[in-house]
Amino acid sequence: MNVPAKAFASQADLEEKQVSFTRLSDNAYAYTAEGDPNTGIIVGDDAVMVLDTQATPVMAQDVIRRIREVTDKPIRYVLLTHYHAVRVLGASAYRAEGCQHIIASEDTRDLIVERGEQDKASEIGRFPRLFRNVDSVPAGLTWPTITFRGKMTLWLGSLEVQLLQLGRGHTKGDTVAWLPHQKILFSGDLVEFDATPYAGDAYFKDWPATLDNIAALQPAQLVPGRGAALTTPDAVAAGLQGTRSFIADVRASVEAGVKAGKDLNAVYKETVAKLAPKYGHWVIFQHCMPFDVTRCFDEMTQYADPRIWTAERDVQMWKTLEA
Repeated sequence: MNVPAKAFASQADLEEKQVSFTRLSDNAYAYTAEGDPNTGIIVGDDAVMVLDTQATPVMAQDVIRRIREVTDKPIRYVLLTHYHAVRVLGASAYRAEGCQHIIASEDTRDLIVERGEQDKASEIGRFPRLFRNVDSVPAGLTWPTITFRGKMTLWLGSLEVQLLQLGRGHTKGDTVAWLPHQKILFSGDLVEFDATPYAGDAYFKDWPATLDNIAALQPAQLVPGRGAALTTPDAVAAGLQGTRSFIADVRASVEAGVKAGKDLNAVYKETVAKLAPKYGHWVIFQHCMPFDVTRCFDEMTQYADPRIWTAERDVQMWKTLEA
């Protein structure tokens, strides 16, 4: 891919992150890495479920190493909380650990059908550090073996795990995993903490109501898509509010620009200037803002559903906004 003179922020992001493996309960763990994509782990009586697989099988091996420090039970299930290549291409690493099924919502499978190959090429170009072992990814796409709509319940022995679609937000296929008896929720990228939400495939108009639905469950603990595990109700509330505020502030700025008849370049620059004092310290702020503003501008003008990102569209968008 020919990269513009000023590369995407994440193309310059080569610093290794410190990994944390946080125990939320006897059944729930969070693999986090200072704003890199998180993985959730649910340990049942007879099997393990992994939520989001990391970008490559090589990166997934570190998750597996941490799991093996706390249990030797087979990893029978992988859940794709949504479809983005950085979340799913490590799935093959779990086959040797006993993985029998990859689960996703029907909407997520539809996204893989529609844009899987393009998204893969786009994201590999954006994140050289996360995809530096991309040669370890098998050819083809990661396909679910089980899909559902709305709600699905799994029993890992006596442990109830609810897979819920609570509404569109980060993508149309977003799924959360909920341990109702422990009030622990794995949100995927619907919630971030001290990390900038990526909204290039988002539904800005729907996302706030989806966050309301998460809040209505009253989670005591929550594993976000990026950022540290939230281990108290107050921390959960802060994560929800931070994500809600960011989405609302992007939308308000873009709507104001569209109503004033401004073009995308002007709206982008104004929005970054408005939001940087409040959110500029968040992880991947400079990377996400071009995609977030472009998608919000699209939604506020002529594209109800997200357009497909390709490696070529990434470059063209970047040139347009940095002009």
